Amino acid sequence: MTAELPEYYFRIRENGAAVFRIDTENRQRRIEMNQIAVINIRNGEVKPQGQRALTEADQAEIERWMAERRDLLAQRDIDDIHRAVDYLNLTTQWAQSKATDQQLEDVTDRLLLAMHDLRSVLVRKKADRLNNG
Repeated sequence: MTAELPEYYFRIRENGAAVFRIDTENRQRRIEMNQIAVINIRNGEVKPQGQRALTEADQAEIERWMAERRDLLAQRDIDDIHRAVDYLNLTTQWAQSKATDQQLEDVTDRLLLAMHDLRSVLVRKKADRLNNG
């Protein structure tokens, strides 16, 4: 563990984070984490905790973290899509070479509906891009 702790800690939650200010300047030299806000990454809402007023430094750090978090989540989304393409290819190979009749019976309808739905959306979005471009 490094000797220098960050000034803020963000505990990830479902739609954002709880924001804590780190304090080691006390008699016992213990690490105290004082919650200063809760943030919602989806709508950008920042709610100070209790009667606390956020400083400009608090707000700047929260905004910086939210921008970094949005970038990270966007990266993860596209990475998941690339993985899905790989899974589709692996599924095709499995269906062609390894799947039993019973296994195919278990998954065929759900796969066909999911692929039909995906194809419909992709074709519509492609057409929209071609029409707008």
